[in-house]
Amino acid sequence: MPIQHPFPPLYDAQSRILILGSFPSVASRVGMFFYHHPRNRFLPLMARLLGEQTPASIEEKSDMLHRHHVALWDSAAACEIDGSADATLRSVMPNDLRPIFAAAQIRAVFCNGAASWNIYHRYIEPNTGLPAAKLPSTSPANAAWSLARLEEAWKVILDELT
Repeated sequence: MPIQHPFPPLYDAQSRILILGSFPSVASRVGMFFYHHPRNRFLPLMARLLGEQTPASIEEKSDMLHRHHVALWDSAAACEIDGSADATLRSVMPNDLRPIFAAAQIRAVFCNGAASWNIYHRYIEPNTGLPAAKLPSTSPANAAWSLARLEEAWKVILDELT
């Protein structure tokens, strides 16, 4: 039976870029916020790129992303998944990004990992007409990529924030 995405997207009218994950991990579904697993490198990476301290609370994380015009959401609205493993995603129902695009002036879409990009490219891009850039996953499962190596690859988002 498909699991529904349990929390809303993070965006406001000033959001300029949209970063899409695939579907929330077990830790994120329990914590009700993006990249909630303590070993996921997304928030430390974003803090480094944005010249900030790594935020601790959900409020601090949200504030940092809003201040820098970053929107977050996931490519899948619902799916079947074993635990948190993207490799097990099945019966994917894509998210409707129209509310975000209607409310914010999104200049670019970036996908955090191949699973997110595959869902976006197959189901969502035909409706938005906006290609997404595929970035290496910040998941702890992507251990081949160090934080420094991720930072180098993810610097491309900064071009859209200036």
